[in-house]
Amino acid sequence: MKRRRESEKKSEIRSTIEELSMAVKLKPAAVADRQASHIPTGPFLSVCNFILQLLDKIGPTMTVLRNDIFQNIQRLETLCESDPATYSNSVEMLKKEAVEGNARKVDSCSRALVWLTRSLDLLAILLQKLASDGVESMEEMVEDSYNKTMKPWHGWISATAYRVALKLLPDKQTLMDLLMAKGQNLDSLKDEIKTLISLLVPFLEDAHSILRSYGLDRLKSP
Repeated sequence: MKRRRESEKKSEIRSTIEELSMAVKLKPAAVADRQASHIPTGPFLSVCNFILQLLDKIGPTMTVLRNDIFQNIQRLETLCESDPATYSNSVEMLKKEAVEGNARKVDSCSRALVWLTRSLDLLAILLQKLASDGVESMEEMVEDSYNKTMKPWHGWISATAYRVALKLLPDKQTLMDLLMAKGQNLDSLKDEIKTLISLLVPFLEDAHSILRSYGLDRLKSP
């Protein structure tokens, strides 16, 4: 019962920190061989699901982004469930589709990995802004995060949808209140966000390095 109560008090951010911390502990020693590279599927999808939780708190204004992320998560989960032992490392998905010649197809897991990684890039920049004492509005923070991460790879239809959504975002304080666990204060939340960023940024650097090695880092929307 005590463990259940502690779990209920845990914020989404704290849960994501624990997942990424485990990924860091399990990370193999650095290797030059592409075949030995590693992206742990469980922690990767855990952070992606945190984005969904964040977007749900923001509300329906970011539906386009939420749907894209959800569909890409499902794609990876489906393949992982078909052979958990193999696909607990997402790099095995990249290897499989590279051999089959399917990596650049619209519905490939490789493409899903690329777009989820870019979504996490957006999350990392947005979290940095949320944890800072800057004076940017929520609209300005999300727009800058989007422009630096996903916009260069989007077509005009997706970019237009994002511009419309930006006009309907809640203010920063409202979002921070929604992110706080019960009984948590703002300083504690900011500390958690900074801890998450410290784990997320190097995790994403590794992911980008692997995607580059498979020639996938410059994929654009079809």
